[in-house]
Amino acid sequence: MKTMKLKKLLNIKHPIIMAPMFLVSNTAMVIEAMESGIAGCIPALNYRTLDELKAAIIELKSAKVEGGSFGFNLIVNKSNLKYKDQLAVICEHGADFIITSLGSPEETIKQAHKKNIKVFCDVTDLKFAQKVEELGADAIIAVNNKAGGHRGNISPEKLIRELVEHCSIPIISAGGVGSKNELDAMLSYGAEGVSIGSPFIASVEANVTEEYKQACIDNGADNIVMTERISGTPCTVINTPYVQKIGTKQSWIESFLNKNKKLKKWIKLIRFMVGTNAVTNAATKVTYKTVWVAGPSIEHTKQILPVKEIVSNLVN
Repeated sequence: MKTMKLKKLLNIKHPIIMAPMFLVSNTAMVIEAMESGIAGCIPALNYRTLDELKAAIIELKSAKVEGGSFGFNLIVNKSNLKYKDQLAVICEHGADFIITSLGSPEETIKQAHKKNIKVFCDVTDLKFAQKVEELGADAIIAVNNKAGGHRGNISPEKLIRELVEHCSIPIISAGGVGSKNELDAMLSYGAEGVSIGSPFIASVEANVTEEYKQACIDNGADNIVMTERISGTPCTVINTPYVQKIGTKQSWIESFLNKNKKLKKWIKLIRFMVGTNAVTNAATKVTYKTVWVAGPSIEHTKQILPVKEIVSNLVN
């Protein structure tokens, strides 16, 4: 009964969102997710042009089935120079939902709701959860300290229970789910659904290198580290020899420049662009500069499987 709000909100069979993953998520994965009875989400930044984003929306709309839904993730801060144009394309051509990250969702909520598109917002604490609820968000993505990529600092149980107590919209837990038992644990804390990403990296449908997928199989939770050297925001990656070589902390000059109010925005933008390029190269071709983003839930990844089989393992 607890999961009925989310399932009704998205018209899905199971209370799961396949989380948006930079460079990993694609239409083939989301179509398989929808056919499995869950929702799927793709970062808008996975598309270099607005025409490519439009084509993806058209493909997903034509493939949509009863019991599944699709959406897009928008980075809504100044580092994403394409944000407003991406939002306009999504609103024009349609989607079931948008997930906002790393900034204020106010404009996204305003524009999306005009088109009857739901908006879910990434938050890492109660303060921001209450703020996005006041702005009109339809649900909250509670990003905990077990999440992959840009994670939070609070444990799943503490964060979920706190948000459930003080917020009235659905709470969707993000992070730390790679098995049925872990999914059930999040629901027992009060979450109405879960957002799951890392277990889908090693899927048949993911368009990343076999080396990236194999790294998710060969490594576990103990091999995940937090780095400040990728996007300018702390991010979890697999602890490869290259990551060990470059270190996980900002250099003294990066730290110094980030404290300069006039330069901070531009330094962060440059770091975001450089880091994005490194992650792109590692995910799409063989390179010694292996920067593979993943979360501790790869602990349960033992082989490359179709999306539908991964979903089946999570719900059965």
